[in-house]
Amino acid sequence: MKSLAEDDESEEGIPISNRLFWLLILGIVLVFVGIIVLVVIASIFGGSSSAGVVVFIGPIPIVFGSGPNATWLILIGIILSVISLVLFFVMNRRRG
Repeated sequence: MKSLAEDDESEEGIPISNRLFWLLILGIVLVFVGIIVLVVIASIFGGSSSAGVVVFIGPIPIVFGSGPNATWLILIGIILSVISLVLFFVMNRRRG
């Protein structure tokens, strides 16, 4: 009879290094810390605020925003998303 530890080792999946996993976790934590810092700074200094978001569902971007500078934020988001898609296709073509 196999123990639980032996069953976990025998499962197949995508192997990732421990360092890569911790870099992923660190990136997620840094995003949340950055959001918190921006909210705190915005609440201290006051003034008007704007927000723009680009969400990808597959290759289709969904773009929305609010505030006086939302147009510029959305435009920058769209430009960055187009650059990231172009880089993805260029890097994928070189590998294949």
